[in-house]
Amino acid sequence: MMRKRPEVEIELVDSICDIAPDEWDALAGMAGAAGAARPNPFVTHRFLAALERSGSVGPGTGWEPKHMLAREGGLPVAAMPLYAKGHSQGEYIFDHAFADAWRRAGGHYYPKLQAAVPFTPATGPRLLGEHRYHPALFEALCRVTAQNGLSSAHVTFCTEDEARAGSEAGFLRRVTQQFHWKDAGFGDFAGFLASLSSRKRKAIRKERATAQAFGGTIRALTGDQIEAHHWDAFWVFYQDTGARKWGRPYLTRAFFEQCHAHMRDDIVLVLAERGGRAVAGALNFIGADTLFGRYWGCIEDHPCLHFELCYYQAIDWALANGLKRVEAGAQGEHKLARGYMPVPVHSLHWFADARFARAVADYLRAEGAAMHEEMQLLQDFAPFRKGEPPTRQEKRNAI
Repeated sequence: MMRKRPEVEIELVDSICDIAPDEWDALAGMAGAAGAARPNPFVTHRFLAALERSGSVGPGTGWEPKHMLAREGGLPVAAMPLYAKGHSQGEYIFDHAFADAWRRAGGHYYPKLQAAVPFTPATGPRLLGEHRYHPALFEALCRVTAQNGLSSAHVTFCTEDEARAGSEAGFLRRVTQQFHWKDAGFGDFAGFLASLSSRKRKAIRKERATAQAFGGTIRALTGDQIEAHHWDAFWVFYQDTGARKWGRPYLTRAFFEQCHAHMRDDIVLVLAERGGRAVAGALNFIGADTLFGRYWGCIEDHPCLHFELCYYQAIDWALANGLKRVEAGAQGEHKLARGYMPVPVHSLHWFADARFARAVADYLRAEGAAMHEEMQLLQDFAPFRKGEPPTRQEKRNAI
């Protein structure tokens, strides 16, 4: 007997602050890992509200909130963090080639709709609530796009299950890659080192020794250990990195004040301090089983300090706190030598023009095949030792 699709009402909400936090977070919790103690931090009401209240998204930013909320019998049953985009910045699943092709064909690519977490290249749920309501969200996303004369709709950094469901709903599926670290039962950092080839193990030990000889101390702070003045230091780090990498930092100073007020328990802030002041730092967010590295910066250059704060301290903290993965953000084949392996990243794309959709589909098939081949080749450069797992003595010797 065929199950009847749930009858739901769809509304678009111009601000996450117009949705009750407990209602939104209840839906976000359903989308998390089974039995998880906390939902993905980036789809929580407090994180999305921090972006809006701080002015990091909203009028003038090219990220206009249009969050989708589905109700059944007046009760919220599903949701999607959704934005009308006036550009392709801050997404990390790059579609500039699509935009250029659309323009050359005489069309207007922007605005478009984007189901995403702004400025956050981290995989997580994009369709919140029970799975049986997700087809209604996909259908509504296409309908809203077409009815408003928009070029396209995109769902970026979604889960693999969502990518599969979206493909069945008529979206084009795209696969790119990142580099993630995964705990294979290492126990501690010494156990991780013992799993590596001798050459890679020695290289990491040398990098850590070089970094930790910068002349100060390194601390990992979370919760009430993080004080307001730590954000003053980190803001300077963030501005420096942002100015060098993408010209203008996306987040405002007020965003970090919101994080201090509402998200300290979701954060691990790793600081390198020398001479009574912080000289470098890395910001991480805590998920159910994953530590998400997001931002790094410094005011003094010290050899290998970036690797120590962003990669090795994150692994240390994850192992000490029972987390199974570390996602260190976008890009970076240099992460491979440090135990971060290539993994597929999923996104979905729907175009109002069927001819353009067919052209993009051809491109994505070729890109996907090349991406699969590249990830297979990168496996050959994995830093892990071949053969039997290390003995306890070998783990001790690896320290």
